[in-house]
Amino acid sequence: MRWVDNTTQLLDAKFRIPGTRIKFGLDFLLGLVPGAGDAVSLAMSGALIATMAKHGASPMLVLRMLGNVVLDAIVGSVPLAGNVFDLFFRANSRNLRLMREHYNEGKHNGHAWPILLAIFAVMIAVFAGLFVLIAFVINELLKWAGAVVT
Repeated sequence: MRWVDNTTQLLDAKFRIPGTRIKFGLDFLLGLVPGAGDAVSLAMSGALIATMAKHGASPMLVLRMLGNVVLDAIVGSVPLAGNVFDLFFRANSRNLRLMREHYNEGKHNGHAWPILLAIFAVMIAVFAGLFVLIAFVINELLKWAGAVVT
């Protein structure tokens, strides 16, 4: 698990802005490269989560860690504001803290099924809403096209 500690440090807090107490890592630097940097950072964070899962992280813990990484990836992809967010959010350090709480204090145990089912239900509702919206737009376009032709 030393690899997890070292990689987390490299991604989130390896360097310091001179004259401040603000630390940053490769996650922040990679975020400066549009698109590709965020993808590489996401892959590295995914490797950390996979390693933690391999070493006994509960499904609930893995889900929480994935949530941190997904939030970091989504907000981090916004130009400039995402870079500032990456500087302070530090998803990998949060995940390392969650893992330590899991192993040392027995926290974050349990099944992820209730949360996964809720996410699935929300996704179905969003897709259904999008389907209705698309159907409405197509219907309106067809009405408009019919009015233009006649």
